[in-house]
Amino acid sequence: MIHPERLSGIVNPGIAAAIAAVGVFSLTIGLSYPLFSLILEQMGLPAALIGLNAAMTPLGILVSAPVIPEVARRVRGDVLAIVSVLAVSGLLILMGSLRDPLIWLGLRFLLGVAINTLYVLSETWINLLAPPAIRGRVIGVYGMVASAGFALGPALLGILGTGGILPFAVAAAITVLPVPLLMAAGRHLPPTGGEGRGGILDFVRRAPILLIAVGAFALFDQATLSLLPIYGLAVGMDETKAAFALTVLVAGNIVLQVPIGWLADHVRRRHVMAGLAGLACLGALLLPLSVGHPVALWPLLFIWGAAGYGGYTVALTILGDRYSGQRLLAGNACFALMWGVGGIFGSPLAGRAMDQFGHNGLPGVLALLFAALALALVLFRLTVERDPRDG
Repeated sequence: MIHPERLSGIVNPGIAAAIAAVGVFSLTIGLSYPLFSLILEQMGLPAALIGLNAAMTPLGILVSAPVIPEVARRVRGDVLAIVSVLAVSGLLILMGSLRDPLIWLGLRFLLGVAINTLYVLSETWINLLAPPAIRGRVIGVYGMVASAGFALGPALLGILGTGGILPFAVAAAITVLPVPLLMAAGRHLPPTGGEGRGGILDFVRRAPILLIAVGAFALFDQATLSLLPIYGLAVGMDETKAAFALTVLVAGNIVLQVPIGWLADHVRRRHVMAGLAGLACLGALLLPLSVGHPVALWPLLFIWGAAGYGGYTVALTILGDRYSGQRLLAGNACFALMWGVGGIFGSPLAGRAMDQFGHNGLPGVLALLFAALALALVLFRLTVERDPRDG
């Protein structure tokens, strides 16, 4: 899908460093999210409180998002990224040593701040460096690598288990692996921010539907990462299979990210997003019917994951095409804000639905969410700027 002469768009040292760092970081997050949820479930917490605990990370993302652009203009990006990596590693060790749900609330908030810093920087770097003609596919590779990390995390958890300090120590050790790579690639990374005008409020006015879509995909992400293992346990899976269900969900995103990016380069992006939202709605509706039938369940989770997560690739492609300089950084900060909003509401809302309506409250909430998003994407423009590929 990518011609040989265009491979430089991906093997650019700055892009490669950003993608690799996020891939390793995602592995840590993919391991830690179900780890936290399973430990809290073992403590006897109800699903709503597990969801509330999980919401502290997106709250950290939400609070830190407006601050990161200003910090990124004052501190070298590679230095800021390395600090965030080291902070995540230290926080994981603290969480493994202090298994207290109340203490975890604060630590998971700080985790969100550190995680958000690396992701805002990485996504800004990639959009600044990606050649416009293949931006969707470059971002698809980014999404594929990040998703691979998420998928390997729960699988690794199945090997490590949830007991003792071991899973936390392994996650902390993995987290620091990108530090040498970021140090070596520092001179290839462009400065964030750049020229131009535009803040967060200006960007909200310019792209409200695009930001709503990002929030919806974030809600799906947070709800499934924190509660799909709990859903699996509720329908009779053992701990290993419940974690594997999340692996399969994310694996669909790994395989189909680049094809989704290719579509974003060639097809009207609003149509791609609407189609993904429709598939995500259908997947949620079919999930309860497929439980107990592995031949149907695993392929369904595979496709559902690609649809539920894949829209973010399209959103990032639009962001890089339409904006640069200050507006690009503001857009990435707004994406982080919406990721925080979606995450804060996603886990508690889905957890509350599971407490009120049983385990099928999780797919029910997600089906309603994506049905509404698909309708909005059909009826409204993504941004105020016109683009023939957006429709």
